[in-house]
Amino acid sequence: MASVEEIRNAQRAKGPATILAIGTATPDHCVYQSDYADYYFRVTKSEHMTELKKKFNRICDKSMIKKRYIHLTEEMLEEHPNIGAYMAPSLNIRQEIITAEVPKLG
Repeated sequence: MASVEEIRNAQRAKGPATILAIGTATPDHCVYQSDYADYYFRVTKSEHMTELKKKFNRICDKSMIKKRYIHLTEEMLEEHPNIGAYMAPSLNIRQEIITAEVPKLG
C-alpha cells in the first residue's frame, strides 16, 4: 500500500509552473463613465436629487475610469425595483441574478 507522501508526490506536477492564458470576463452591458451619473439617477428614479447628481458627476469625472461594465440592465432594475431602492431588501434578488449571469461570463 502506498503512503500518503507517495500519493501526494504522484499527483504533483513536475517542472516549472506555466501560465497558459490570461483572460478578462466582463459583462455585456457597458456604460461610459461620462454618462454614468445620468444613467444611475434615471434607473433609480432619483433625478429629483440634483445636488447629489452634481456631486456624483464630479466623482465620476475625477475617477479616471472610462467605461463601467455592469451586469444589471435597465430591464432587470425595472423587474426588481428593490435593487435600486435605498435600504430595501435586495440580497435574494441579487443572488438569483448572479446565479444566472455568472456562468455566461465564461
